[in-house]
Amino acid sequence: MTVHDGKETFGNFYEEFTIGDIFKHWPGRTITEYDDVLHCMQTMNHHPLHIDTNYAENETQFGQNVVVGTLVYSIIFGMTVSEISGKAIANLEIESLKHVAPTFHGDTVYAETTVTDKVESSSRPDRGIVTVSTRGYNQRDETVLTFVRKVMVPKRETSN
Repeated sequence: MTVHDGKETFGNFYEEFTIGDIFKHWPGRTITEYDDVLHCMQTMNHHPLHIDTNYAENETQFGQNVVVGTLVYSIIFGMTVSEISGKAIANLEIESLKHVAPTFHGDTVYAETTVTDKVESSSRPDRGIVTVSTRGYNQRDETVLTFVRKVMVPKRETSN
């Protein structure tokens, strides 16, 4: 198993992925109230849990605004691109996405990805499919979400 620190080239070829490798994506990203409200307005998610501080403080179990899950997922997914899908031919599938704990305004999220499987393409010898599991976590090392995805990436010896 190799632990990658995120300071390598953009993307990886099929041969560079090894089952068990862990990619620690860096840097983290602090999510602000502005980020959350803007994302909610852009996606037309007007739930008061995300955009109404008075409602969140007085009417919810958390007593504060919760960052909308699609934003948390988008940020965590984006953090993985440079190492996991930077050379991708296609993102094929998100097998699972689980929101494990809430993220609040001011939380900083980080991500790490483990390579769980890789298979050479049976129809195209110039590529393979890599399966990875990503864990997003906050500054307290609490897991906030997990997802598994499959990425089609080129092989080194056949790319230009």
